[in-house]
Amino acid sequence: MSLIKSISGIRGTIGGKVDDNLTPVDVVKFTAAFGTWLQKNKNKKDLILVIGRDARISGAMVNSLVTATLQGLGIHVVDLGLSTTPTVEVMVPELNADGGIILTASHNPKQWNALKLLNEKGEFISGKDGAEMLEIAEKEDFNFAEVDDLGKYETRTDAFDIHIQKILDLPMVDVEAVKAKKFKVVLDAVNSTGGISLPPLLEKLGCEVVKLYCEPNGQFPHNPEPLKEHLTDICDLIKKEGADVGIVVDPDVDRLALIDENGEMFGEEYTLVAVADYLLRHKKGVAISNLSSSRALRDVARNLDSEYFASAVGEVNVVTLMKEKNAVIGGEGNGGIIYPDLHYGRDSLVGVALFLTHLAKENKTVSELRATYPAYYMGKKKIELTPKIDVDALLVKMQEEYKDEEISTIDGMKIDFPENWVHLRKSNTEPIIRIYTEAFSQQEADELADKMIAKIKSLI
Repeated sequence: MSLIKSISGIRGTIGGKVDDNLTPVDVVKFTAAFGTWLQKNKNKKDLILVIGRDARISGAMVNSLVTATLQGLGIHVVDLGLSTTPTVEVMVPELNADGGIILTASHNPKQWNALKLLNEKGEFISGKDGAEMLEIAEKEDFNFAEVDDLGKYETRTDAFDIHIQKILDLPMVDVEAVKAKKFKVVLDAVNSTGGISLPPLLEKLGCEVVKLYCEPNGQFPHNPEPLKEHLTDICDLIKKEGADVGIVVDPDVDRLALIDENGEMFGEEYTLVAVADYLLRHKKGVAISNLSSSRALRDVARNLDSEYFASAVGEVNVVTLMKEKNAVIGGEGNGGIIYPDLHYGRDSLVGVALFLTHLAKENKTVSELRATYPAYYMGKKKIELTPKIDVDALLVKMQEEYKDEEISTIDGMKIDFPENWVHLRKSNTEPIIRIYTEAFSQQEADELADKMIAKIKSLI
């Protein structure tokens, strides 16, 4: 079973059996369900949908199926072609469209693809909306258009230009300050659309760009998740080139990892920390991340007389809390920057522009900047349970055990100890509890996770 139907979209591996994988039949069914849901909710004719895709191999095939299905419903399609998740998100309101579909499986390997579904604001649809869409898919409750009412189709080639110009126009992006530094940047775009969207932005910021894996052919040269163990090539190239900074993005360009001038990881968690540090210095306010993200963001916010709040895990939850608190900056510890002055979506392009502005104004190297932030280390473990065990009841027992500590239960259970924290989350798909920890050393983080595993076992 490699087809995952969630409220935010449909994800699966290409090929195989219908309803087990992301086959052409499944693509058509879920596209039709989303289009039908939009028609019912909008209650108007002549709907417009924006679509765009990352460079993975199956993209053109999936794109054809999605386009034809939407036209078959009578929906007009604006096709951006090879694009990024944030670019599609920006273009939906820009074109006054009624929604959007991004064809990307994000950091998943090349055999995966997905339909990510956007509302008229260019934001991921809500849980309630997603549940309604899945119900329509389940019932196959579709009504296709008559021949005279088929949807129109057009392409746009200016989406990157529009997205980049909106970034350069932001008051907090200081183009001249970055240009003056003449940064040398190595970019690893994992042979996807970061390779055609980021170089034009970097060049407009006066950077010299050394391209690594920037051919958008979908042949990922390494595991596309931007983690340290996958990034040895760029780390070597940075040192060889004498570059100032390395930039790594995932296939759909919504996660941003940075590497310092010595070829050392800045830390995915610290992308958001650095950008928040810059923004909150100029405008005190609120920073948001999710419960599994680093405490460093909280520390930086408090040091700048600002507030910090944590949401449940998931971009939709982060965005909801950001709107509620009118946050200056938010995101996720996986390198996802959400800057509401541009749009409510994770966006590596705006992340790069804000980070380089911060770097230029601080007049430090990347490693010197990193040294100014609290050093935390994260551990990630899991405990496998038998299907008979009631995981929810187990987490209630854990709450009782640690009732004297600072606890959050908005997403599983997080215990904030004075020196470290642990976050316990139940898997939705298997009988396991995921255990995330953070402490002042890797050993301490791992020992805290082991201590929690022992405690859970003692309660079973």
